[in-house]
Amino acid sequence: MIRTLIVDDHPLVRAGFRKIIEAEIDIGVAGECGNAAEVLRFIREQECDVVVLDIDLPGKSGLDLLVDLRNLAPAAKVLVQSIHPEERYALRTLKAGASGYITKEAAADELVKAIREIHHGGKYISPRLAQMLACDLEKTGKLPHEKLSDREFQILRLIGSGKEVGEISEMLSLSINTVNTYRKRLLEKMNMKSNAELMYYAIKHDLVA
Repeated sequence: MIRTLIVDDHPLVRAGFRKIIEAEIDIGVAGECGNAAEVLRFIREQECDVVVLDIDLPGKSGLDLLVDLRNLAPAAKVLVQSIHPEERYALRTLKAGASGYITKEAAADELVKAIREIHHGGKYISPRLAQMLACDLEKTGKLPHEKLSDREFQILRLIGSGKEVGEISEMLSLSINTVNTYRKRLLEKMNMKSNAELMYYAIKHDLVA
């Protein structure tokens, strides 16, 4: 039996995933969590084989939680699920340690297949994303946000959603000076001069948190 932990802050989404998983004879639901703190508590007290992880969680993001999971439960495989299109986040989450990525829209068709694939040591990406990656091999250029670190990318998304430096500082448990340092790096790397430009870019490229 593949023991699965469902992580999403929406109870209806968790219920939908549970229904899909429990229809299978070889996969079970070990637990459900709605935020990062619940996940960390669960991982310290119980074991699971696969974590189905929403990238957009309240408080600590899924990207940050991936790092914690690698340290606390290195044997557990992580399948990231998100409302965001694959071309925006899939590569970043795979590089951060996830074993697969699916969109919530495709979950009904791909969730079970993806869980089995990563549990047996593989990586799961959809045929659509595989085609996009093949096409990207022929390209040499990268969009500015693809060159950012995970933390810089996270702060770009928060600025894009209209968050002030003080709000970001509180959300990420960072000092205001640290957030300002990341903001300065963002402006330099992306060749921009203001938060307004960062916000416009994030909205244009569908990166808003």
